[in-house]
Amino acid sequence: MILSYIIIVIYSVSLLLIFLYAIAQLNLLINYIKSKNKTDTSEKFDFSNPKEIPFITIQLPVYNELYVMERLLKNIGKLEYPKDKLEIQVLDDSTDESVETTAIEIKKIQEKGIDISHIRRTNRQGFKAGALKEGLKIAKGEFIAIFDADFLPQKDWLQKTVPYFKNDKIGVVQTRWGHINRNYSTLTKIQAFALDAHFTLEQVGRNSQGHFINFNGTAGIWRKECIYDAGNWEGDTLTEDLDLSYRAQLKKWQFKYLENVETPAELPVIISAARSQQFRWNKGGAENFQKMMKRVIKNENVSVKTKIHSLLHLLNSSMFTCIFLVAVLSIPMLYIKNEYAHLKMYFFVMSFFVISSLIFFICYWHMYKNIYGGGFKNFMKYIGAFFTFFSIAMGFSLHNTIAVLEGHFGKKSEFVRTPKFNIKSIKDGWKNNKYIKKKPSIHVVLEGLLAIYFIFGMYSAFIVGDQGGDFGLFPFHFMLFIGFSYVFVKSVFSKA
Repeated sequence: MILSYIIIVIYSVSLLLIFLYAIAQLNLLINYIKSKNKTDTSEKFDFSNPKEIPFITIQLPVYNELYVMERLLKNIGKLEYPKDKLEIQVLDDSTDESVETTAIEIKKIQEKGIDISHIRRTNRQGFKAGALKEGLKIAKGEFIAIFDADFLPQKDWLQKTVPYFKNDKIGVVQTRWGHINRNYSTLTKIQAFALDAHFTLEQVGRNSQGHFINFNGTAGIWRKECIYDAGNWEGDTLTEDLDLSYRAQLKKWQFKYLENVETPAELPVIISAARSQQFRWNKGGAENFQKMMKRVIKNENVSVKTKIHSLLHLLNSSMFTCIFLVAVLSIPMLYIKNEYAHLKMYFFVMSFFVISSLIFFICYWHMYKNIYGGGFKNFMKYIGAFFTFFSIAMGFSLHNTIAVLEGHFGKKSEFVRTPKFNIKSIKDGWKNNKYIKKKPSIHVVLEGLLAIYFIFGMYSAFIVGDQGGDFGLFPFHFMLFIGFSYVFVKSVFSKA
């Protein structure tokens, strides 16, 4: 009985935390809808007056990006901005042959009269944060635009973003990510689905009400003064962008998010690349919760509502731990519910998961509708997309839970870059990519075992109790089986 009560408590607390997070998402949806009725009255530089055009430094932090460097540099070279007010820094920590090919492309751009430099370090101390900090020491620009190697800003990108710095309180201008290979596969579709929700619902929902948001590591611009005032880049977490974002906003710097400015980028096309990216993001989120929690709570200049949203934002990745616990404990809960009649009154808490799922369904529909349009046909497509996303996201829950726990308990690990592929369509190949991790991790075996575990969960629905079974959790267990099976199969077989 004691074990049963422990399981009930852990299960119930996890469900309630998920429900609280869902309520916060619903609040962000309300904020998002309200923001559509607002007129943007932001001050802007007048670019028709040359005196108002500020000096910009573009930083390109790269590491072993053999397949995308040529594409990146050619694209950056097309940005429309006065050459006498533009500097490009290629912050190249590479250790492979891409160093030579990058140098060739840089020389071609220099011949066009563009100020571009190839900056090399003798070590990768601080990883991306260290490279950005090193480049900042010699940056000429008052504002620093940052692009990862797989991003392809439109040629008028600077003209659409830089003017907002007319307001000297603005520390960051962040743009929305686009996806050049959104429809490549099921994996890219679910990644796009999750990112679209973040870049519409969450970023707009928070920013429109003055709550803290995060610079997303790329496709945005920093005011150099803001970086220094906030304490500069630090490499003690795996998400240096989230870290500096919070330190800057705690210093009262304002962030401007531009949903209408899309910056296309490439999504990881194989699961090992997606896993490494997810691990870094989720572990970094937990690390930043530990680093920033007390600073947010104690700051007297931050409203209670902003503090709540900030803490939930920092705990975003930790929701995977709650999802994983609910998933694993749902089968014992099925047996407890049908074995101990006097405990049935406690099982109303199970309804919280249904309500939470419904809230997420509603919130994500608004995101989906903005991109693909409304109507019955698109709604039916959305239902399929939502349940595919939900299933596979739960399939990643073990992997992401391990990342989160490492982050909360302070286990340090190396910054593992996400390999790029230069892939836009199904015709483009990836199997010879030299950066692909060849062997799946031991965690993959556990994911395979969990898929079998949830087959047992579905079987249990037929045999528990004395009323011909209990099928309330059957759809949940079926989705978990699909999710863990997908992650397991793709991790084992989708490798070079």
